[in-house]
Amino acid sequence: MHSFGYRLNGLLTFSVTILAIMCAMASLSDNLNTASPSAEIQVTNINRFQKQPQGNDEVSLTMNISADLQTLFTWNTKQLFVFVAAEYKTPENSLNQVSLWDAIIPAKEHAKFWIQTSNKYRFIDQGNNLRGKEFNLTLHWHVMPKTGKMFADKIVLTGYSFPEEYR
Repeated sequence: MHSFGYRLNGLLTFSVTILAIMCAMASLSDNLNTASPSAEIQVTNINRFQKQPQGNDEVSLTMNISADLQTLFTWNTKQLFVFVAAEYKTPENSLNQVSLWDAIIPAKEHAKFWIQTSNKYRFIDQGNNLRGKEFNLTLHWHVMPKTGKMFADKIVLTGYSFPEEYR
């Protein structure tokens, strides 16, 4: 006969195996979801565009951010981490990214939103490369599932440019 310890070990092993299979199935079921998020960002005002005493450019923007990210939520989604980044090129770097705003969206009900905000984080370029420069605003998101692999994607919005002169 098997002792109590052997029986408990067999029961726990079986339970953990079933739990692992269920988690794998939940994670794989996310691949069946076809998400179609949408977003629009308008720069309504450049509040401040100046050269700092150290020679770096600093920008403060006011933006209208509207997005519908509800299709990213499935029954396996815990939350979304969303952020807006300004992306531009300089002679030293082929891609510069500066995070301007971020948020955590905990539920599908909050995934359709419109906000007017200024940049939450300082927008500073190392140098004076921003005058007249074109830039993109990119809405990035990271889907954090309850189980399985986290994935990320983005929407790139083009057609923005900085003024030619400091304000």
